Amino acid sequence: MQLIPAIGALLIVIGAWGMLTQRNMMKIVIGFSIIDTGVHLMIVSVGYVIGGAAPILDAEVPTAARFVDPVPSALVLTAIVIGLAVTALMLSYVVRLARTRGTLEVGSYKELRW
Repeated sequence: MQLIPAIGALLIVIGAWGMLTQRNMMKIVIGFSIIDTGVHLMIVSVGYVIGGAAPILDAEVPTAARFVDPVPSALVLTAIVIGLAVTALMLSYVVRLARTRGTLEVGSYKELRW
């Protein structure tokens, strides 16, 4: 199960590289979405137990069984919805800027510089 956190960390690095090195705003939004997916994988891997049972108590599951923690999974479900809303907002800004200026290149927006 050590593979899942490694894949999550790799996605975070790839997304950060994409956000920091690309000049196209659409690619920056895609990088943000990749980071978001990597974070979700990392959080889910925290609550996973190898050989663990679902956290449902009934007569078939022994009381000494190890259970998978449901809290990280619930947090990831919430984070997916929030990430979708933030990504949609970023994409709407990018589309609006592209229609107004006719370009998606960050360098062409002079008023955004320090």
